[in-house]
Amino acid sequence: MRTLFLNPPSFEGFDGGASSRWPASREIESYWYPVWLCYPAGMLADSKVVDAPPHKISIEQTVEMAKQFELLVLYTSTPGFHVDAKIAGMMKDSNPKLKVAFVGPPVTVEPEKTLKSTKAIDFLVRREFDHQIAGYAQGKPLEELPGVSFWKNGQIVHNPEGPAIEDLDALPWVTKVYKRDLDVTRYNVPFLLNPFISFYTSRGCPAMCTFCLWPQTTSGHRWRLRSADDVANEVRYAIENFPQVKEIFFDDDTFNYRKERTIELCKKLKPLNFTWSCTSRVTTDYDTLKAMKEAGCRLLIVGYESGDPQILKNIKKGATIEMALRFTENCKKLGLVIHGDFIVGLPGETHESIRKTIDYAKRLDTETIQVSIAHPYPGTEFYDYAKKNNLISIDSMTDEVGHQLPTVIYPGLDKSELMEWVERFYGEYFFRPRVIWRIVRKAIFNTHDRQRLTKEAKEYMALRAKRRKYVADNKTPAKATPVAAGSGD
Repeated sequence: MRTLFLNPPSFEGFDGGASSRWPASREIESYWYPVWLCYPAGMLADSKVVDAPPHKISIEQTVEMAKQFELLVLYTSTPGFHVDAKIAGMMKDSNPKLKVAFVGPPVTVEPEKTLKSTKAIDFLVRREFDHQIAGYAQGKPLEELPGVSFWKNGQIVHNPEGPAIEDLDALPWVTKVYKRDLDVTRYNVPFLLNPFISFYTSRGCPAMCTFCLWPQTTSGHRWRLRSADDVANEVRYAIENFPQVKEIFFDDDTFNYRKERTIELCKKLKPLNFTWSCTSRVTTDYDTLKAMKEAGCRLLIVGYESGDPQILKNIKKGATIEMALRFTENCKKLGLVIHGDFIVGLPGETHESIRKTIDYAKRLDTETIQVSIAHPYPGTEFYDYAKKNNLISIDSMTDEVGHQLPTVIYPGLDKSELMEWVERFYGEYFFRPRVIWRIVRKAIFNTHDRQRLTKEAKEYMALRAKRRKYVADNKTPAKATPVAAGSGD
């Protein structure tokens, strides 16, 4: 069956697709690669991956494509599901013979609800879907495919799940699918060197963070590894086939979880003489970081999340403030750049805990930060906690263009205050002399950075104004003002 793998068009600038752990439109327009879709696409020679958002492909253009294919595989997200279902219906209207499969976290968590919500979906695959999709396209009946849910004789059938994929080396290289189907210059993440490409060296994450979507809904907690040789060979292929690319990003849930494996991999990567970045936990020691730096590592994405020790315990982060401070100091000694991620609105959040986190972020003083509003995605332990304690509001997760909105409300901390704290966080962090100088210095000495930073500044200021309007429109009268700025400047 000629198969279309689709990351569908949605909100303008919305990155909710097959490589987005946090589906939303960003403060600064950015797009990750649809890695999950590219694995099964690599198994089917007569397939095509369409990543609509970064390639600016409209709904009308997408619907027209339906006539060329026999099977549609659409990766959906909780915020984008209703739009995705409508697009799938329109594509079926355009080509009534088209079979439609949905994949992604929402269909894993609520398969029955998904199938009942629309007639457009013929079947869905829960959790990993690589071999099931390839098998169906090659003629296997749905009854023989593990983890598949579908309609049969007016009833919904849920096939038992199969084991997770263990031999990751046997999977196709997604970079070959990028070469075939995608324009790598369309992908941009502000803190990476652009253009970049990304792929995985592992699947799964042993960490138990209660809010994290993928390990709880897609990849699982079992950490499965590609061999160092297979990773190095794909890197070599990428270097040879994408000369315009300035950086490779290893987008694992946690790249350097185990010291021995990381050092082994670095030994294979070092001779290739290229720049790369990755995710990291603060539990990584100095020797491992040193090996990474010597092998070409430039930047680490680090989930600090909160500066409140109790909140770190509440979310089962498995790390402490002291670990994070030591890790950050080691990175700075080695010249490793950090992009720090923080979350406002995690279980136990108060005005005081957010104040601690802002001061903590300023003390860490990483190169860049991202501040997200905590979202209890269905299928996560955080969602179960919020639902049990009646903390979830009925409001949408996103606004009309896909930007995050608060959906968890704590006693003494309503949704307007959460949004106000996000703005305060960014303002206090970036409008400091040392940070302003870091940005200005880049703009002065690098023309590309100057153009990029100008564009990003315009996008951020537009969103800032929108957030302030949201706060004003939703503010409850006579609320206490946020705790005054603390130390850490």
